[in-house]
Amino acid sequence: MRHTINVPVNHPDRVFAALASSPRRRILASLAQAALSTTELAARFGMSAPAVSRHLALLAHAGLVAASRQGQRVLYRLEREALLAALARFASELDGPLRREPPLARPRREAI
Repeated sequence: MRHTINVPVNHPDRVFAALASSPRRRILASLAQAALSTTELAARFGMSAPAVSRHLALLAHAGLVAASRQGQRVLYRLEREALLAALARFASELDGPLRREPPLARPRREAI
């Protein structure tokens, strides 16, 4: 029987704090390809299982990964929509002020 462990999507600051770590970005890249267990991720990255678990907990807290229990195993997968939504929100925050600001005036060149 398969059970999903639900984690609410959280504040964008948590998403970007989670993405600030290179090991967590590599974990997300692996989870984008396939659902993996803590043990499989630890072997793939040469890390201890507790270290991977801490990274996964932070990613789950940010809403970027979801865990599914399959018997004794817990498999983690990327929450692609949560990641894309956070990136889209960020792009929108950047785009709004850029559209409202007048373009920078180029200084006129004087003829020599």
